[in-house]
Amino acid sequence: MELWRPDPTFYPSPKLAGQAPPEKLAYVALLNPRQDGVPDAIAVVDLDPASSSYASVVGKVDMPNPGDELHHFGWNACSACLCPYAPHPHTERRYLVVPGIRSSRIHIIDTKPDPRKPKIIKVIESEVLAARTGYSRPHTVHCGPNGIFLSALGSPDGEGPGGIFILDPDSFEVLGKWEIDRGPQYFGYDFWWHLGHDTLITSEWGTPRMVESGVNPDILLKGGYGHSLHIWDLRKRTHLKALDLGAEHQMVLELRPAHDPAKAYGFVGVVVSLKDLSASIWLWHRENNDWKIQKVIEIPAEPADPEKLPPLLKGFNAAPPLVTDINLSLDDRFLYVSCWGTGEFQQYDVSDPFHPKLVGSVHLGGIVRRATHPRRPSEPLNGGPQMVEVSRDGKRIYFTNSLYAPWDEQFYPDGVKSWLVKLDGKPEGGLSLDPKFLLEFDKLRSHQIRLEGGDASSDSYCYS
Repeated sequence: MELWRPDPTFYPSPKLAGQAPPEKLAYVALLNPRQDGVPDAIAVVDLDPASSSYASVVGKVDMPNPGDELHHFGWNACSACLCPYAPHPHTERRYLVVPGIRSSRIHIIDTKPDPRKPKIIKVIESEVLAARTGYSRPHTVHCGPNGIFLSALGSPDGEGPGGIFILDPDSFEVLGKWEIDRGPQYFGYDFWWHLGHDTLITSEWGTPRMVESGVNPDILLKGGYGHSLHIWDLRKRTHLKALDLGAEHQMVLELRPAHDPAKAYGFVGVVVSLKDLSASIWLWHRENNDWKIQKVIEIPAEPADPEKLPPLLKGFNAAPPLVTDINLSLDDRFLYVSCWGTGEFQQYDVSDPFHPKLVGSVHLGGIVRRATHPRRPSEPLNGGPQMVEVSRDGKRIYFTNSLYAPWDEQFYPDGVKSWLVKLDGKPEGGLSLDPKFLLEFDKLRSHQIRLEGGDASSDSYCYS
């Protein structure tokens, strides 16, 4: 009888995952911002420096319908399947679960047998999602030890609450809503967990009606977007505590918990402060069996000529950083921060998570700066560092420049010409752009990146 063996891309610990071979391919979400009937797509990008097609698109799968707005997506299975209570360690990392944040469809894409020729094998329609969960606008995907978890921004009518639902890991059928008792939680956005502490964390953005037409100045200035984290009992699926950052701190988005399951802390990015347009990074942590949160990084706005600012910002005379994504290396040493508004990409040493130290920075694009890439030094870039992904060994960092179609138009009204870049990270800290890697996308806009075999934001681990 043939033995079932775990997928070789599953690793018991982040330390072992960091010793994995370098990635050779990336899967990149591409959205079509134009209403011209052309669908969104998932592109396959060659990441092998020895390849003749390095830094180019070598495959693509088009969605069957236009208007999905592909956003965040993830793997069907990952290293969480090796947890002691996991019922399916034999599952393989094979399928991409790809939601459309506008259409509420969910696409299941098979990356085998040829990873350069992925194909769609199943589409879950919005009506099915609504009937089985009461949710719509699926956003974030995480493979857990007992299923595929997805967050949703709200209900089918565009209001709240947002929340989490589960897909069966074998059939990809929608099982239902995850929450048993949601407490005061209403806004949805990101979620992740501390598997070693049976704790789940969620963050807040806004309901679909609050975000789908862009930033609403009236809601923003009244402190109406999300400004809290929520702590949950992962096993019991019940709300434990809300951590309110204060209404000044608007849009509490990307969550990055420590990868070591013995650690009980993590980082979250806040888009903007109503006080001074600064952005910030906060640390949640457990102390004496109680969860707490504190600001550990503040990134100021940059003074700017109003003539160079979009209408939404002219009255402020400044370009806000607009922290829209963060990522944490697998060894929990370096935190990466995308400042989509100013065009700065930052690297912090967070060996002491309570006292981060800035150790690396590069500029590309930006609302005012329009910083260039060394491959095209005379070509100003727009958009800015946005979705970031880090290789398992921490040596390579990739990011794209499109945020979300209606928000792209508000902050970059000349239109976002999309690109994907790669940076090299030094072991002691510090960043440099790969001068050979500037992949520009024609008409479509690039968003989230997933690396073949896993990356720093796709897996969670049960062993240190």
